[in-house]
Amino acid sequence: QVQLVESGGGLVQAGGSLRLNCAASGRTFSSYAVGWFRQAPGKEREFVAAISRSGDSTYYANSVKGRFTISRDNAKNTVYLQMNSLKPEDTAVYYCAADASLSFYSANIYNRNAYDYWGQGTQVTASS
Repeated sequence: QVQLVESGGGLVQAGGSLRLNCAASGRTFSSYAVGWFRQAPGKEREFVAAISRSGDSTYYANSVKGRFTISRDNAKNTVYLQMNSLKPEDTAVYYCAADASLSFYSANIYNRNAYDYWGQGTQVTASS
């Protein structure tokens, strides 16, 4: 089992940057694929980015490609989401999610139902 805690959210002007952190408990964090999802008011939770267990493979939603970067430090049990050039439409609660059995090279990485463990979320607001 793993517990996830997000931090780093806040209020920024459009064009600004934030770095989200997802800190995990447990000694086997490197066994988990990790994804970031977001949910805006009145909308479904959507995929943002995912990273493989070793960190050598990443996937991004088209809406954030080129602006967001996902990375991980398994020695620190932490996954990061660097968000640059933020837009008002990026405003949402951001969640990190992890799963030990997820096949990273399948379409399941985009599916929120494929992840067993979730953090509580952190609010990101980009004002225009």
